[in-house]
Amino acid sequence: MDRTSANPIRGIAMKVLSIALFISMQSLVKLAGTGIATGEITFFRSFFALVPIMAWLAFRGELAGSFRTANPMGHFYRGFVGVSSMGLGFYGVVHLPLPEAIAIGYAMPLFAVIAGAVLLGEDVRRYRWGAVIAGFIGVVIILWPRLTLFESGKLGAEEFAGVMAVLFSAALAAVAMVHVRQLVRTEATPTIVLYFSLSSAIFSLGTLPFGWNWVTWQQASLLICAGFLGGIGQILLTESYRYAEVSTIAPFEYTSIIWATMLGYYLFGDLPGGTLLFGAAVVMGAGIFILYRETRRQIDTGRKDRTLTP
Repeated sequence: MDRTSANPIRGIAMKVLSIALFISMQSLVKLAGTGIATGEITFFRSFFALVPIMAWLAFRGELAGSFRTANPMGHFYRGFVGVSSMGLGFYGVVHLPLPEAIAIGYAMPLFAVIAGAVLLGEDVRRYRWGAVIAGFIGVVIILWPRLTLFESGKLGAEEFAGVMAVLFSAALAAVAMVHVRQLVRTEATPTIVLYFSLSSAIFSLGTLPFGWNWVTWQQASLLICAGFLGGIGQILLTESYRYAEVSTIAPFEYTSIIWATMLGYYLFGDLPGGTLLFGAAVVMGAGIFILYRETRRQIDTGRKDRTLTP
């Protein structure tokens, strides 16, 4: 990172604000109601996110250059996996209490460790595997009350599907992260951001023949606002990495449970129970430990490289 641009406080503030905008976006999607097709929600989110993203790139003088790419198929794969994750996540948000959907989504860093080991051949040692196992135990703790309800026949099929959708969304988000790691080798960040929104809008538009519903003006307004908030959140998230290291700002991802709890209670009357909070704490602890081990590994690798350099 360029030392002249280092400003951790600013980077953290942008990260926290981006999380608040993403949770607000999900709240608007939930407010729009359950009668809207998931692909339709994803289209609104992706298409209208392009407005602030393209305005941001134009302001920076990077809009024309952002369309140039050396890896179009890489963007295709990243877009397909990413939009699938987004659609599943929206389905879960609509059919679950907001704090619960957010907490289950914390499994993403755990899946990222597995995806890195399987798809990239990354060296994952016993400490991180132990953290992954502990994190999944936390996920089971979060889900346990609902698994009990499912056994007694009190859990609706849509609600159970929402739980599974969020888990699959987290797994696909981890795979998308692997694609991004590969893309950054040849592609600029604005290019990755722009092509993701473009491809997501195109892919989600392809679900039109599978049964979109005619939305009311109120629903359309909520979904359009959700798209704008998603685009602005993506800009702030991208900019946050300009001012602070990933290891500095990544733990602030977990402030989302605070925003989700506040908005969930204010808008929907949802309050997280003790089991959910305990399980979320276990998953968060595992995620932070994985981040810590990854940071230490990078530091140790850097030291070893400097030692070997003549």
